[in-house]
Amino acid sequence: MKKRADIINGSDILSVTNRKLCREKFLDRIEKIAAAHPAGIILREKDLSEEEYRNLAEQVLEICRKQETQCILHCFCDTAIELGCDAVHLPLSVLMNMDPEKRKKFRIMGASCHSGEDAVMAEKMGCTYITVGHIFDTDCKKGLPGRGLEFLKQVCQRVSVPVYAIGGITGTDMKKIRRTGASGACVMSGLMTCENPKEYLEGFKE
Repeated sequence: MKKRADIINGSDILSVTNRKLCREKFLDRIEKIAAAHPAGIILREKDLSEEEYRNLAEQVLEICRKQETQCILHCFCDTAIELGCDAVHLPLSVLMNMDPEKRKKFRIMGASCHSGEDAVMAEKMGCTYITVGHIFDTDCKKGLPGRGLEFLKQVCQRVSVPVYAIGGITGTDMKKIRRTGASGACVMSGLMTCENPKEYLEGFKE
C-alpha cells in the first residue's frame, strides 16, 4: 500500500526548484506552480549563500502561504526557523550533523537518499518523508545511469515513511513509480519550463 505524507495537497508530486531553468521571472513561475497545488515546493537553489537564500525564501513563503501550498525550505535549518517555516529538506550529511533538539522543531522533514541504508538512517533520524534517486537517466546527472525501478522498490520496502522518487520522471512514468510502493515523485525541469504548470501536473494523475 502506498504510504501517504502530510504534505499531500491533492497531489503526489513535489516541485523542486531551479531558477536557472526558468524562462520567466522566477517568482512568477513560483506563483504559477503554487497555484497548481503540487504536494509541496522544495526551494532548492543550492548556489545561493544563506543570506541570499533567506531573502528569496521570504518571498517564496509568502506566495505559497497565499496559495495554500506547502513550501519546504532546503538545507538552511536556522533560516527556516527564523522565517517560521516548519518544513525543511536536507542532504543526509546535514541531517546527521543536526542537533536532535533542532530536528524536533520541524513538522515536515525530508532528506535526499541514494541507497537503502541512507533511507533507513533518515527514518531513524526523524524524517517524515524521503526522496530517492536518481531513478531514470536525467540531464541533471549526465553520464550517470539511473538506478531504476527495482532499486526504488527495494528502498520503499525498507522504510515506513513516504518515499518520493526523483530523477528523469515524467507523467508517463507515474504508474510504474506508484507500483513500487513510492508515495509520489519529484519534478524539477518540467515544472520550471512547461507552458502551464496546472496542465503539466494533470499529466501525472492516474
